Amino acid sequence: MVETRIKRIGIVANCAKPEASSALRTLENKSRELGMTLVTCDETAEFLGHSEKTDADQFDAQIDVLMALGGDGTMLSAVRRIGNVNVPVLGVNLGSLGFMTSVTQDEIENALTVLAEGTFTTSSRSLAICRIFRNGDQITEHRSLNDMVVGWGESSRVITLTVLIDGIKVTSYECDGLIVSTPTGSTGHQLSAGGPILHPETPAFIINVICPHTISTRPLVVPDDRVITVHITKSPKTLIMSIDGQERENVDQNDRMEIVRDPEYIRFIHLPGYNYFSVLRQKLGWRGSVR
Repeated sequence: MVETRIKRIGIVANCAKPEASSALRTLENKSRELGMTLVTCDETAEFLGHSEKTDADQFDAQIDVLMALGGDGTMLSAVRRIGNVNVPVLGVNLGSLGFMTSVTQDEIENALTVLAEGTFTTSSRSLAICRIFRNGDQITEHRSLNDMVVGWGESSRVITLTVLIDGIKVTSYECDGLIVSTPTGSTGHQLSAGGPILHPETPAFIINVICPHTISTRPLVVPDDRVITVHITKSPKTLIMSIDGQERENVDQNDRMEIVRDPEYIRFIHLPGYNYFSVLRQKLGWRGSVR
């Protein structure tokens, strides 16, 4: 669909990447030409000669769109900066992989023109909410775009995790850990652990076990309108609950995590001609038969 025109662009960049400085200069020059305002809330401002600096807690209220320059990690970090999910996000890939960053560095000028003209499209991405309970009381809550992973710890000893769907027991896993991911997260840690790839708009969660102690265990795809409960049934160590690789909580035996779909969605911006399957072919090196 055609969106309204964009005037104020929030910028978050991984300034440690060698390409960041050049990409930001291109962005600055083109935005000035188009009469667009760049808004920053962190060290990105140091790499831009002309930008409007704002406080982090006011950032999303000051912008029409958020542009993240880096890789998927930068996208995840950028999304965490905006509490207002009505702000759409555009990712510029400065790395080698990047499933969420749909624009290359060479396309920055064109991307700004598309934003100025309002001819971009968007896709909706689901978010998950993870609540952690201890002794029956909720101790924390996190929002996730990608995945929630429980495992690791100070030793390699096996743990037991019990999974329930809407309060009905699925099974108990003896394993090293477990991943619950959104469709967006299916091309992240989930993919490395042998999980399936879901189209980003699939209304589902993926539950996947890390190094299960039985060969019969397989990834499980469930509707995202269900409540997933992960109970730490047995653990000789304190575990780490990682949310999108950005936040972490220590969890112990008898703690439980409840994961539900967030009622809100976040929108990713795409340039004209974007195709998710072409991204998969490129990033994963799919070839197929050629005749």
